[in-house]
Amino acid sequence: MGTRDVILDAAATVMAERGLANVTTRQIAQAAGFTEAALYKHFANKADLLVAVMRERSPAFTQLIQALQGRAGTGTLAGNLTAVARAAISFYGAGFPMLASMFADPATLAAHKEELRQQGAGPHKANEFVAAYLRAERDLGRLRPETDVTAAAGLLLGACFQHAFLSHMSPAGLDDDTAAESFARTLLRQLDG
Repeated sequence: MGTRDVILDAAATVMAERGLANVTTRQIAQAAGFTEAALYKHFANKADLLVAVMRERSPAFTQLIQALQGRAGTGTLAGNLTAVARAAISFYGAGFPMLASMFADPATLAAHKEELRQQGAGPHKANEFVAAYLRAERDLGRLRPETDVTAAAGLLLGACFQHAFLSHMSPAGLDDDTAAESFARTLLRQLDG
């Protein structure tokens, strides 16, 4: 395993334990067994490192993208959207502990937003991926022609986001699989062609 991978693994662990705003690059480098100089050879700053951790060490994000690729016109709409919802719930649930503290620190939040902008990344990408999938399904005639795919993507992912948030705040409620199936089924009642 290379230096960059060791740093990413250490960063993912330390950020999850302490929150992004409460961890320093020195702590991450120390956890990785390297100097801060080694960290900065691979990452421009802490925000760049966070973006890399979210992309490369968040299997749920990869699952979300994979749940959408090549799915249009295959399987059932309910099955495809349930897979997307499961992946989204997992992604949001895993990200909350790491990202929550970022919103308490305006400088960290601003740096993170700028890094996302420079890399053409951000939370809106999930919505774009889901909307593109729904658009392809609509074009194949599997959804109503008037389906607002942007709104539908927002509704599905918004429900997943809220479910993940509530799961961190309260033990009551639906389990993740039941929630994913319910969100997909409820959305489809409005979209089926």
